[in-house]
Amino acid sequence: MTLLVIALAAFFAASLTLFSGFGVGTLLLPVFAIFFPMQLAVAMTAMVHLANNLFKLALLGRHADFGMVLRFGIPAIIAAIGGATLLGMLSEADPLHVYRIADHVFVITPVKLTIAVLMAFFAYAELSHTFFKINFERRFLPLGGLISGFFGGLSGHQGAFRAAFLVRLGLPKEAFVATGVLLACIVDLSRLTVYAAHYIGAGLEENIPVVAAGIAAAFTGSFLGARLLRKVTYRTIQNSVAGLMMMIAIGLGIGLL
Repeated sequence: MTLLVIALAAFFAASLTLFSGFGVGTLLLPVFAIFFPMQLAVAMTAMVHLANNLFKLALLGRHADFGMVLRFGIPAIIAAIGGATLLGMLSEADPLHVYRIADHVFVITPVKLTIAVLMAFFAYAELSHTFFKINFERRFLPLGGLISGFFGGLSGHQGAFRAAFLVRLGLPKEAFVATGVLLACIVDLSRLTVYAAHYIGAGLEENIPVVAAGIAAAFTGSFLGARLLRKVTYRTIQNSVAGLMMMIAIGLGIGLL
C-alpha cells in the first residue's frame, strides 16, 4: 500500500508540475511524511526530486541561462548545506510536547513543527498567489539563491522562491523552465550529501524500493505531463495541492502524523 500511494502521488505530482515552477516535492513530501519520520521523508523526497529533475534536465537543459545559474546557484549550494544541516539538528532535538487522547500518545517534535509551518506557509502562498506579486530585479539573484537553497535544504520547498526570483526576468518559457530545473538539481545534490551522512543508518537504505517506485512514477508523470500541459491551468495545479498541504501540515504540527 505504501508503494502504491507514493507511486501514484509521484505520478500525479510530476505530471501536473512540469512547468509550474513548483517541484514534485511540493506534493510528494506530505505523502512521504504520512508513512515515514519527517527527516527521512525529506531525504527520500529529495532523491525522487533529483532523479525527476535530472530526467527533465536531459530534455530541456540546453535552454538554461547559465549566467543566471551561476549567480543563483553558487549561493544556493552554500545555503542548501546550511538548511540540510539545520534539519539534522532539529531531527535530533527533544520533543516539544507530548499529550494523550484516549489510548493514543501524540508527540510534537521540533522537526515536524518546523516542516508543518513551512508546508502551511507555502500552501497559503500558493492560494493567495503571494510569490507572483513580487517583482525581484536581476541584482537580487544571489539573495534568491540563498533563500531558495536554505529552504530547499531544510524542507525541500525551494521552487516557490526560485520561481519568484526568476519569473520576472523576461526569460523565454523554455529558458525559464530549464534554468529552474538545473538550479533544482544543484540544490538537490548539495542537500543530499548532508542527508546521506545523517540518514543512511536511519532507514534510508532499506527504503530504496519505495524511492525507486517514486522515481519511476515521476518519470512517467513528467513524460505524460508535457502532453497534458495545455489542458491544465497553472492556478488549477496550485489550488489542488494547497488544500492537501494545509491539512497534512496541521496534522504534523499537532503531532497526529
